[in-house]
Amino acid sequence: MSKKKNKKKQNGKSADKKINKLSRSAYENEIVKLQEELVRLQDWIKFKGLRVIVIFEGRDAAGKGGVIKRISEKVSPRIFRVVALPAPNDREKSQLYIQRYLAHFPAAGEMVIFDRSWYNRLGVERVMGFCSENEYRSFLSECPRFESYVVNSGIILIKYFFDVSMEEQASRFLKRINDPARHWKLSPMDTESYRLWWDYTAAYESMIASTDTDHAPWNIVKADNKRSARLNCIAHLLSTIPYEKTPYKKPELPERKKKDKDNSHEINFRNWVPEVY
Repeated sequence: MSKKKNKKKQNGKSADKKINKLSRSAYENEIVKLQEELVRLQDWIKFKGLRVIVIFEGRDAAGKGGVIKRISEKVSPRIFRVVALPAPNDREKSQLYIQRYLAHFPAAGEMVIFDRSWYNRLGVERVMGFCSENEYRSFLSECPRFESYVVNSGIILIKYFFDVSMEEQASRFLKRINDPARHWKLSPMDTESYRLWWDYTAAYESMIASTDTDHAPWNIVKADNKRSARLNCIAHLLSTIPYEKTPYKKPELPERKKKDKDNSHEINFRNWVPEVY
């Protein structure tokens, strides 16, 4: 290889690395723009009475919570509702498996974001033995039909799977172990998912192969770079729902009502928070 070609190749590699290392300032600039668009999408969903479900699945420590936080932090929680269900109680265990998820489905003008979803049965429940082989096989075959019914009813269904490498997952787990502010993020289930990496790999491969359909396809997010993953996912989400800027009439603040001389009170607060900062 000539020096000229070798230099060009090296420059190409250098450029790729530079692109992958998204600076904080560049990330902050982009996230602000995307969040402004999410507000416009929210207005459109409310204006048109759309019903939207967004599912976030993926490996532990892949960054699902981070992107959900960025999606939801500038919009109304009454329109963009985040649902993260705990483990089912005894009563819920006796119900139809999908029943407790249906209770959180969107009405007109709402988007529901599932932080983990009915896919728990095909992931953690499968690997950890929380469901029987018959329950697993049954839901594996029924899930595409159920989602077909959901989509045919007029609900927009979007599914994301966050994938992270073994090395990056280990690095994130170690940060949680060593940082007191992150201890709450690490559960016994997380450490088990670390040990059972290949069992989860097999479960996820089977899950995606069986439920990646034309009416409800999986969208895989490369998540080793958290900043890039957040931007890529939000940009993709915005691209999946055609929306327009809705009419907005700026309200004017009215003149304050004048103080009533005959019935005026001064508020005397008893306890003030100390102004330490």
